[in-house]
Amino acid sequence: MDISIIIVNYKSKGLTLACLRSIKEAAWSSLSHEVIVVDNNSNDYLGEILAWQHPEVHFIAAPKNLGMGGGNNLGLAKAKGKYVVVMNPDTIAMPNVFRRLYDYMEANPKVGVVGPKQFNPDKTVQDSCYRWHSLLTPLYRRTFLGAWFGSKDLARFLMTDFDKTTIKDVDWLLGSFLFMRVSALRQVGFFDERFFMYFEDTDLCRRFWQKGFKVVYNPEAQIIHNHSRESAKTAWYKFFTSRTTRTHVISWFKYLLKWKFK
Repeated sequence: MDISIIIVNYKSKGLTLACLRSIKEAAWSSLSHEVIVVDNNSNDYLGEILAWQHPEVHFIAAPKNLGMGGGNNLGLAKAKGKYVVVMNPDTIAMPNVFRRLYDYMEANPKVGVVGPKQFNPDKTVQDSCYRWHSLLTPLYRRTFLGAWFGSKDLARFLMTDFDKTTIKDVDWLLGSFLFMRVSALRQVGFFDERFFMYFEDTDLCRRFWQKGFKVVYNPEAQIIHNHSRESAKTAWYKFFTSRTTRTHVISWFKYLLKWKFK
């Protein structure tokens, strides 16, 4: 098997079905592939729908909501491909994305994970590759302090000095679409399930670098990502009333503690 694709669904079956259609319509040529959908206990009858519309898809029903990392780990444990792709349900694959990233990885054995150029639905370029967070980067991104004190740090973090038109080694990639070498992933380990949501992608990319594998942004491959950034819609001072904000803050502190505030 050349490529395994994993999609974690949580109450987003419409998006998941659209994502599956884009995968089915992609240019696979001679590449063999499988698709694994993990449902995080959505109770939305996705398994029955897939059995009817996409019988080729392997469906895994999680016993509870395991989060992004835990859900993807269920799929990773079943994947048979030489490469594995973690896709969010709100992504749409452009026709050549799998072929181009497969060819790139075949030609670059030191790369552990590569990510495509990502576009918003309005065709503007989306931020999807980053430098490491500073201690205050998440605070700058979510509060008025960014405009007052954090503009330089945010520009550094968001790589505004990079025009996103060339292939480049980066610190980390947005987890909405990660094309990973399985032989490297086995050395690195799967997603750290301490991160229910947020920072699981940052943590994984850091571990790829730690084991000597490159993390690369490749704009020759492209997807559309309907990225809602839910945690950014609620101010951090509403920590006790917003579950999304609370989850993001907790993951941030877990990440800082794990990596000794680096």
